Amino acid sequence: MIDSKKKRQKVRRSEAEDLSLTKINQKKKKQKLGKSQAIPSPSLTEIDLVKAMKKQNDVSMFLAGKVISTLARNSNLVFSPASMNAVLTMEAATSQSDCVKKDIMTFLKSASIDELNAVFREITAVLLPDGSMSGGPKIATVNGVWIERSRRFSPSCKDLLVNFFKAEFAQVDFRSKAEEIRMEVNKWASHHTNGLIEDLLPLGSVTRLTTQIYGNALYFKGVWQHKFNKSLTKYNDFYLLNGKYVRVPFMTSGQRQYIEAYDGFKVLELPYRQGSDDDTNRKFSMYFYLPDKKDGLHNLRVIVGAFGIPKFKIEFGFEASQVFGDWKHEMPLYHKACVEIDEEGTEAVAVSARVGYCTSNGIVPKRLDFVADHPFLFLIREDKTGTVLFVGQIFNPCSPA
Repeated sequence: MIDSKKKRQKVRRSEAEDLSLTKINQKKKKQKLGKSQAIPSPSLTEIDLVKAMKKQNDVSMFLAGKVISTLARNSNLVFSPASMNAVLTMEAATSQSDCVKKDIMTFLKSASIDELNAVFREITAVLLPDGSMSGGPKIATVNGVWIERSRRFSPSCKDLLVNFFKAEFAQVDFRSKAEEIRMEVNKWASHHTNGLIEDLLPLGSVTRLTTQIYGNALYFKGVWQHKFNKSLTKYNDFYLLNGKYVRVPFMTSGQRQYIEAYDGFKVLELPYRQGSDDDTNRKFSMYFYLPDKKDGLHNLRVIVGAFGIPKFKIEFGFEASQVFGDWKHEMPLYHKACVEIDEEGTEAVAVSARVGYCTSNGIVPKRLDFVADHPFLFLIREDKTGTVLFVGQIFNPCSPA
């Protein structure tokens, strides 16, 4: 049994370790960015960078709350704040419009473009390198930008996109080939998500008035630190909000688990296996937030025996300007994500595309029961910085959406 002080240390350890991570990885980041020395480097002090990272984590949870309350109050959901953030950061850094820059900075609660770029660099250079060769999570992220060829586009902005954001850059003919380009972007999205995301941009979303598309694809595949034994997976009841239930396969384990109880809910942490040569000291985990009451998910506001969690695979897509109606510039931001968990681990992918138009304006806690047999929230995040890659909720594991 651990005392309350140690419990708080466990749940909040990412806050205490943010600064140390920045120091540990300072050398590695410089090495990875060596090829883009010509690009002006975002300059923030270590303390300012930690604060900026925290602000972006707060924005991630704000986004989750808006999407859940607007589109998915009683349904399955998954999306990637990290992917959406990458798209908006690229647009803010290279937009020709001061109004667009200001609008995005306000939305992302950022003080400057320099701050946005510094957060982007921290995430891509430190948190998102592929770790699969050393046994860690397989991670891939790619950016793409399509610009109307008849429009003047600053060479310095192109240089920033190609060398700093590492984006695939193309100048295209939206005026006469809009539908072909829409299909090209969708093919690009499918390719970079192993075919898990199809038809990101719907019919009619790209027209002869389109001037630019900013895209990001994010892929994550992690193996549990302690895999589940498939022979122990059994069907059990998962209780729905309407009082009915569905039979779904539940994974279980005799391993001691990182579970903590709070007032009205419990939190389970399932760590992913780390790479043997992962000198970034990063750590990825999936978190499950389970209300005590079977209909208590809407009252769960804190993002922090018997054991069982259901296997599931869900997909969710939405157009963000419908959700964030207070945006001054209502250029569509399309997003799709998919996540699957089983006895081996987790596979999660997401794609975002911003479409612009020509317009006029260490200690194991005590053992607790944790049976996720009713609606719950989940996060996939990097623990040292708290960066949220994916967030979602499960109301019915049998439903794909």
